Amino acid sequence: MQVLKEDIRGRILTIARQQFEKKGYSKTSMREIAELSGVGIGNIYNYFTNKDELFREVVRPVLCALEAMLQEHHGIRGEDIMMMRSEKYLKSCIDEYVSLIDKHRSLMEILLFRAQGSSLERFRENYTDRSTELVKAWFASMQRKHPEINTAVSDFIIHLHTVWMFTMFEELLMHSVPRQEMEAILHDYILFEIQGWRAIIKI
Repeated sequence: MQVLKEDIRGRILTIARQQFEKKGYSKTSMREIAELSGVGIGNIYNYFTNKDELFREVVRPVLCALEAMLQEHHGIRGEDIMMMRSEKYLKSCIDEYVSLIDKHRSLMEILLFRAQGSSLERFRENYTDRSTELVKAWFASMQRKHPEINTAVSDFIIHLHTVWMFTMFEELLMHSVPRQEMEAILHDYILFEIQGWRAIIKI
């Protein structure tokens, strides 16, 4: 019985993902997801409380990947700021961005372009605000560790750093940039960013 339930749940998620990708959150109804999944409209609510919960579950893999990226760079697992001087740091950033788009391209498109009307429609803005606070805290901890560096950076510059990242993701997705070209673009973009930060921080 449990296997059957998981099978139905998986089918609902697959159909929901297809519909959200095609029509967006606001124009997709629970009724059509239920019908296309072969599940009664009343029964679908045994699996998901409402459409918003279903939407969040569909995009959960990309939410988790973006959260991990945030923590890896500036949160609980943030690296030492001096790593920015190494070639390894540049390569790891490129690999991380390429992998994110490779694995989650369609989910990123749903999250960034088709979430209007859902509780995630302001995801980009909320993530940017959280990122700004985390970077500020990371800078403060790096300042204690390396008193010679300059971390007197305005909140707005830190804010723009994340805004540009999302703009880059959106442009790569909208223009369906192929992987090989994407790697070259990301190399130049991240190199430009790292060199800029190094000049500001004076490392």
